[in-house]
Amino acid sequence: MSTGYDDLQVSYGRCLSTRGFIGRFYEILLSRDPGLALLFATTDFQKQHMALRRGISLAISWAAGDGMAKRPVDEMIRVHARTGRAPVPPEYYAYWLDSLLQAVRERDDQLTPELEVRWREAMSAVTHAFAVAY
Repeated sequence: MSTGYDDLQVSYGRCLSTRGFIGRFYEILLSRDPGLALLFATTDFQKQHMALRRGISLAISWAAGDGMAKRPVDEMIRVHARTGRAPVPPEYYAYWLDSLLQAVRERDDQLTPELEVRWREAMSAVTHAFAVAY
């Protein structure tokens, strides 16, 4: 792992240790726009929770420039592209990012304004890559 966003990995670990972090993220996300609920209408959330748990960690690593994260993140991008098996239109990525940051604010009791800026910086790079590939 690159050292570029190690602080985010630590913050993410604190979020996960609170139990229910991923579920809370989805509660927030799905309440933001009716179209999002439609995208997830047939989702197996048990599998989705595990995928996102891993995906956020990979996204942090990818944003830090970790070459080991490139292939799995590229695969996630393909899955969510227009022709992928779970396409997500670009306009929904702002909701995803804002929902993630809200969940982090709720669950990381050591979050500082500076750390939140770093979360936004890293995840904006990732969501931009997803949106552009759509």
